Amino acid sequence: MAHVSSSVEYALHCLLWLVDPASGQPSSRDLAELQGVSPSFLAKIFPKLEKAGIVSASPGLRGGYRLGRPAGQISVLDVVDAVEGKKPLFDCQEVRGRCAVFGERPPAWATSGVCGIHAVMLRAEQSMRKELAQSSLADLASGVGSKAPAGFPAEVRVWFEGRIGKRIEAKAPADRSVPTTATGPPRRKTAKR
Repeated sequence: MAHVSSSVEYALHCLLWLVDPASGQPSSRDLAELQGVSPSFLAKIFPKLEKAGIVSASPGLRGGYRLGRPAGQISVLDVVDAVEGKKPLFDCQEVRGRCAVFGERPPAWATSGVCGIHAVMLRAEQSMRKELAQSSLADLASGVGSKAPAGFPAEVRVWFEGRIGKRIEAKAPADRSVPTTATGPPRRKTAKR
């Protein structure tokens, strides 16, 4: 958790749309385009969320992602750790033992115990992890949902359904009722005169 990147922010925003089961199972591309995020960027995030059990994927034209467990059981810390990995906030370099006055061997008093700076960083990390663990995806969704107008979630559901409809349309076989030529577009039957 050395740095909480924008990947976590994007992941959390996408996951908020999955809290409402009525939103269906949007693809990562749908979620990216809904929010103006690069689809290829999100395509790298969702496998990490899936591996952590935060989301599960369904194949097919109507397939996409849904939450892997109830939103109240997914903490913000779960998402941070899934996306960023469990990295420490601070990587102590033991600078305290490198003072030029010490020469080649620092005295024991200078390096005994935990470095004071590292101790502060450890306490800060523990506090941050505790706060992130106490905040669930359901908590976030409740806060965000209270700001949106009542009809907004329905508008998003319609948008997602439209996207699914376009995918199905694109995969549907072409209308075979009009004969085609070997070298060109479909020919229309014309009446003989």
